[in-house]
This record gives sequence, C-alpha cells and structure tokens, in this order.
Amino acid sequence: MVEKIIQLNGVPLVDFLGVDNINLKKVIDAFPKSKIIVRGEDVRIQGSTTEILRINEIINSLLLHYSKFGKITADNVDAYLNDGTEKALKEEEKINDSDVLVHGPGGLIVKPKTANQIEMVKASQKDDLVFAIGPAGTGKTFVAVALAVRALKDKIVKKIVITRPAVEAGENLGFLPGDLKEKIDPYLRPIYDALDDMIPAEKLKNYIDTRIIEIAPLAYMRGRTLNNAFVLLDEAQNTTPMQMKMFLTRLGPNSKMIITGDQTQIDLPHKQKSGLVETMKILTGISGISFVYLDGKDVVRHKLVRKILEAYEKEDTKQASKD
Repeated sequence: MVEKIIQLNGVPLVDFLGVDNINLKKVIDAFPKSKIIVRGEDVRIQGSTTEILRINEIINSLLLHYSKFGKITADNVDAYLNDGTEKALKEEEKINDSDVLVHGPGGLIVKPKTANQIEMVKASQKDDLVFAIGPAGTGKTFVAVALAVRALKDKIVKKIVITRPAVEAGENLGFLPGDLKEKIDPYLRPIYDALDDMIPAEKLKNYIDTRIIEIAPLAYMRGRTLNNAFVLLDEAQNTTPMQMKMFLTRLGPNSKMIITGDQTQIDLPHKQKSGLVETMKILTGISGISFVYLDGKDVVRHKLVRKILEAYEKEDTKQASKD
C-alpha cells in the first residue's frame, strides 16, 4: 500500500472539508478502497498508486478552486469527481459573473456595484496609479482593497501594502501605548474590516504574520521602494503635500497604487494644505495616472447616508453663496 501526504497550507479546515466534513466524505465515498485521513493541515492518502494519483489530482484541484473562488461547496466536489478538473473550472467560471473581484469567506461575492466603482476597476486595469476621490460610503476603499486582494490571489503581485495617515496622532505614534501594530490599528480599522470580508481569518492572519499583507502608518513608508506590490493609501486628504510626494515616489517596478480620499473631510490643522488636493492639480492629465470621482449616487451604505450627504452639500452651497 502506497501513502501520499498533501499539505493544505493554511486553508481553513472548515472551508476545505465542509460543514460536518461533507466535502471530505464525498471524496472518501468515491474511493472506498483507499484510506483518507486529515491530521492538522495534512491529508494522508493510503491505497493503490492509480487511486492515489486520482485523489491527489482532485484534492489539488479543490485547493486551486479555493484559491481562485474563496469557497468549496459539495456541488463543487461532485463536479471535480464526475467531470474532471478542466470541465469543473470552466463550469464554475460560467456561473460566476465576470465582474466579480473576490469571493470572500462564506460565499460572499465582492464586485463593483455602481458605474463609478466599475470605472475604478477599469482604471486600475489600465493604469498603475489611480486616484479614487469621493465622499464617505461610496465604496472607494472597499473596491480598492478588493482589487489588491484579487491581484494577490492571481499572483500579479507578491504583497499588499496598505497605509493611512494617523492625523489624530500627528504621525508621532511614540507616546501611544503598545507596539506599532497596536498604535496604528485604530486608524486602520476600516481596512481590517474590508480584509475580513474578503479573506478567511486564518489565512489573513498568516498573510499579516508573514508580511505578505503589510499594514503600516504613512510615516513608515519613507525611504522604501515598493516592488511587486499592490499599494493602497487611504484617507489621502489628510496627507501634507510633502507626505504625498514621498508616498507617490515609493512606487517600484511591477507595482500598482490606488489612492483614496475625500476632499470634503480634511482633518489637517488650519491653513495646512492637503496633499491630495494639491496632487489633483499637479498630476491631472499625465499619461498612466487615472482620476476617478465618486459621488452620492455611488453610496452603498444605508440609504440615509445619501440623503445626509445631499443635505450637507446643499448647506455648503448656501454658505458659499453667502461668503
């Protein structure tokens, strides 16, 4: 009897094996003459050489499927058992909308929902540097994170680097308690929330621990060159012109960068220029750089958020006319 060991390499067991191990049971039932046992992250197969080769092919196909789509269902297992790898993948691709960016845990589908979000996706495919500018709730950060996760899953980049200016701490984080991660985490919570929606918890932890996904304050970008990376700067309206120039010049070979911000929510000290606002004037019209503007029509939060934004815009217009 021959034995083969396949490592699951950080894939959450409940996602791979299925609820009550239904996915594993289907494979076991299909090969009654072989013995299949899961211990930790190892799948041990014992049986004839012919069956082991077939089981190995199916399990590796399921691992590839999980990497591509973020989930494995009992129907997926049946497809690989009955139809073979190539046909099963083609059928799955037909079912999944071509607009889908990421398949998150639990079958969550992440894709652009509005015209301007679609423009963000197209701009990122076309250019290496994209500015996505718009008010709160328009999904600019969520779509940017999804694009980064897709690029990582598709092996277009080797890592994701995400940063955000910590204006409230004045970029001087030394006086805050805890290590670097604990100091900056409160400012990056929206980023973590987006990542949680797109990557299984165990896999996300592994990515962060191994620095495949790096989340750091803007001040720590100085002096670096970011190669083979998808780089995201969030809340860019709160950068100074000097910080923005520093960040933009970090872009290295085989990398992409998305900068998101809301020019109506600048928290910088009075009379301090916003790096985002200045950059909008300086870089507009340069080939290879895209500017995408989102507005109230792109709001994907509670329907009241759009009404709130419209009310504030009306008030701002009134105040401007008085001035």
